[in-house]
Amino acid sequence: MGFTGPLKYNKWKIKIAGLRMYTCCVERIDYDEFFEKCTMPDTLNSWFLVTQLHVWMCLVRMKQEGRSGKYMCRYIVHSMWEDVQQRGKVMGIDSVSLKGSIGAMTEIFYAAIFGYDEGILSDDHVLAAAVWRNLFNKQCDDPRQLELIVEYVRKQMQYLDSLNGEDLLLTGEVAWRPLVESDPKSILKPPAPTYNDEGL
Repeated sequence: MGFTGPLKYNKWKIKIAGLRMYTCCVERIDYDEFFEKCTMPDTLNSWFLVTQLHVWMCLVRMKQEGRSGKYMCRYIVHSMWEDVQQRGKVMGIDSVSLKGSIGAMTEIFYAAIFGYDEGILSDDHVLAAAVWRNLFNKQCDDPRQLELIVEYVRKQMQYLDSLNGEDLLLTGEVAWRPLVESDPKSILKPPAPTYNDEGL
């Protein structure tokens, strides 16, 4: 499996950081904005497609952190499947149907990772094709929507690459860039703090 030898940090700490990073993929994304801008239905499947895009970006970044990063990747993915199962139960999907859905989602997930990996290493046309197949499920005929997501992925990867690997392994903290930037030049800079007239 490639996990032999000592890890950089305690396994428990890496697991917690992996769970935290997955949580950032879910709690810090404006799904309503994604559904609206990408004309996606508000369903468990659409939620999963947007989530898997962000999980994949985290996996790409953490794989750069050697054995510890790869170990953390396992727990990011593990946390995602636990969450999918939980959400399915809350939505009242019966266990047989849920098992079938998760089986289908697993195939979709690994095919998507392969496609996105190829896209991120290639030009925007290849990445756009991967986005069209995987995020839009081949249901997009508006090139502006594809362009928006390709630009979004590129700027998020740039942002993730700027983060300190040690911090990511210990905290899992990720603050995503907005889907639509008011100032595209500010991609790597977090918003400046605002002050009132009294300097507070």
